Amino acid sequence: MKQYQHPTADQITLTGVLHALSDPVRLNYVQCVAQAACEQSCGAIPTPVAKSTMSHHIRVLREAGIIHIRPYGTQSLISLRSDELEQKFPGVLNSVLKSAKNIEVTEQA
Repeated sequence: MKQYQHPTADQITLTGVLHALSDPVRLNYVQCVAQAACEQSCGAIPTPVAKSTMSHHIRVLREAGIIHIRPYGTQSLISLRSDELEQKFPGVLNSVLKSAKNIEVTEQA
């Protein structure tokens, strides 16, 4: 079973969070996770990019401290670290997600 390294709350930086959310594919993924209100399987969220590319995007989000990945059998379950992010950077995640609701995500070349 694969174990994932997650940054502690002290290691999460505002620039890292904003950089991770600057990509439309990652931003859309975080919006989908936020709407789910519970853990989601990595593959349960539809994406417009190849699986290998999405793995990279998920790694960027995890390393920025935006999502938490928990191994569960053969699956990896993803949840948003919204409480930790809200405590460290009040209102930032909600503001970014609200302002990005109308961004269209297309496959990137």
